[in-house]
Amino acid sequence: MKKTFIFFLVFIVSNLFAQKQLEKDKQLVKNTITASFDELWSKMDATAIDQFYTKDFTLLENGEIWNNDSIKINFKKVKLKEKVIPKRTNKIDFVEVTIGNGMAWVTYYNQGTWTEGDQFLGKANWLESAVLIWTEKRWKIQMLHSTVIKNE
Repeated sequence: MKKTFIFFLVFIVSNLFAQKQLEKDKQLVKNTITASFDELWSKMDATAIDQFYTKDFTLLENGEIWNNDSIKINFKKVKLKEKVIPKRTNKIDFVEVTIGNGMAWVTYYNQGTWTEGDQFLGKANWLESAVLIWTEKRWKIQMLHSTVIKNE
């Protein structure tokens, strides 16, 4: 009876610890997605690519395939073309985060709003999914799939 009780107690404690770790990991995954848009896409900061994306990162968007190099090229083109880069504000609403075996799969709605000073320039909405992998120190995004949602 004593052995059964101890086994049951260890089982409960380990499950509670695992659940707590899972919730922590889910929050870290969400933070990675949010920070990647704030640091990379809002600031157009190509130096942050290595912080958020794996070396073999792939972005699928509107029939195009992008990678880290094509993102860097795009950022350079925009910065050369635009005198002032509009401010981009991101709003991300997570639908689901699933984690297992060092991998995370995330679904979320993403809204970008662009302003210049007090002037509203436009907005865009996407339904996105992402695959992240755990590296030595952090979650990194390996793949993003983005579908534009037409504004009404």
